Amino acid sequence: MNSSFRPPMASAPCLLGEDHPDIIHHDAAPAEVALLNGLSRAFGICLNEKQNSPEARFLSDIASLFHQRRVDAETPLEKHDRPWANVYLIQYGVLRLFRESSAGKVAIHHFFTEGDLIWPVFGRSRTVRNTLCLTSVLPATVWVADFSAFRSAIQNHGDGLWHKFALVLTEEIAELTSMREYRKHTMPAKERYQLLLDEYPELVKRVPDNQLASWLGVVPATYSRLKAASTKAGRRT
Repeated sequence: MNSSFRPPMASAPCLLGEDHPDIIHHDAAPAEVALLNGLSRAFGICLNEKQNSPEARFLSDIASLFHQRRVDAETPLEKHDRPWANVYLIQYGVLRLFRESSAGKVAIHHFFTEGDLIWPVFGRSRTVRNTLCLTSVLPATVWVADFSAFRSAIQNHGDGLWHKFALVLTEEIAELTSMREYRKHTMPAKERYQLLLDEYPELVKRVPDNQLASWLGVVPATYSRLKAASTKAGRRT
């Protein structure tokens, strides 16, 4: 390590409860910065200081369509039998995408977390034949835009831009869905549970067990046994 290295100055925790002159105050970043950062990742555009570049103008136009919304846990955002109306960018929280039968049986297809952009990928979901539901798992802060306006704005910025953008997310969701179905039919529940722990450790900490059980394709009692066995094995090691 370089001997000339000096750590950055920071205020001692004991000073934070008082208006001490040695405390360095920083202005909080505007909420819109989080929106622009999220959109830049979604579109693969690197933000820089060139505010008049075509990329910067594009992100600014798209960002102007969004408004921030805070929701409680278990707030329905999109419902089946209604056209999916909006695009969502998650600033904080977890949302779940699922289908629910008339008898109340639920099949969870995916969980979305911070930074994810969610919109009606499939044409049917934009009609009254929509079978998908989107609900918050935890209290969430999301950015919301009208889907039709969002798509039109992208189309107005160049021929083929919408199709290029849409294809990426469509392929990603299709790949995740097909892999999960493959695992359901070819792997025992114990192996699928271990993959859940390995691939989605944060979801395991944040999402209720009954929802993870549905996503994994097992009943809650089986999920509880898998969890208990894994915890016991972890203690032994």
